[in-house]
Amino acid sequence: MSLNHEPALDATEQDPSTDPPQAVDERVIRPLQAGELVLLVDQKQRRYVVQLSTDGEFQTHAGSLPHGELIGRPEGAAVASTRGQRFTVYRPTLSDFILTMPRGAQVIYPKDIGPILMLADIGPGVRVFESGVGSGALSMAMLRAGADIVGYELREDFAARATKNVGSFLGDAALSRYQVELRDSYEGIDDHDFDRVVLDIPEPWRVIPHVPEALRPGGLFVSYSPSITQVIKVTDELRRVGFGEISTTEVLNRTWHVEGQSVRPDHRMVAHTGFLTRARLTR
Repeated sequence: MSLNHEPALDATEQDPSTDPPQAVDERVIRPLQAGELVLLVDQKQRRYVVQLSTDGEFQTHAGSLPHGELIGRPEGAAVASTRGQRFTVYRPTLSDFILTMPRGAQVIYPKDIGPILMLADIGPGVRVFESGVGSGALSMAMLRAGADIVGYELREDFAARATKNVGSFLGDAALSRYQVELRDSYEGIDDHDFDRVVLDIPEPWRVIPHVPEALRPGGLFVSYSPSITQVIKVTDELRRVGFGEISTTEVLNRTWHVEGQSVRPDHRMVAHTGFLTRARLTR
């Protein structure tokens, strides 16, 4: 008789082998459909984001590609233009979309967006005040992480472009958590009890005096500034109004060439784009 008895399952326990399968995003496994955004990558690794339509056509110097050739295909399919140019078709990532989307203002690039999400601790249900929404790149990342955003933007064309880009990539459901107002944050912030304040504006130190009344105690402040002289002014003003845990980070992005035994850093790298200054509100 074996001494290795398996304990009986408690009535509240369930055999893991009978657990239902984890939910899978149907968008990931279904064929490409009209109305979707797709990423086309050619043989030289040039990338194009297009929205599929039943009668649409992608025009390139290497021939045309009817959208009907893409609709119904799975991701990763190889297709050819009328002149034989080969493309691989995918659903675009957020990074793909940001780098190719229509824009009015200069965007914050993915190499800085990722760290901003961590520095500001963006997650589901977090209320964010954002000023300088630009073309909506950072807004999209924060919305996809689950945040609710109130954004101030001075230019109507930028606000409209940001809203359109958010809707194009994330859909109408995200727009219900995205409130963009044509307002000047230098003049004040009307709403209160935000969890985070995220700024991408030329003179963020002019907004900082308004932040303590808008941000909850312990809330996080993050500012993106291209110039170190801007960082100095931001840091001085944060200290003056009572912020703590102030730090500034610069993110450098260096890719590598890996081909057989030839392994080296790429000759070009994405170095300076901006400085990220983070602080917490104390009382």
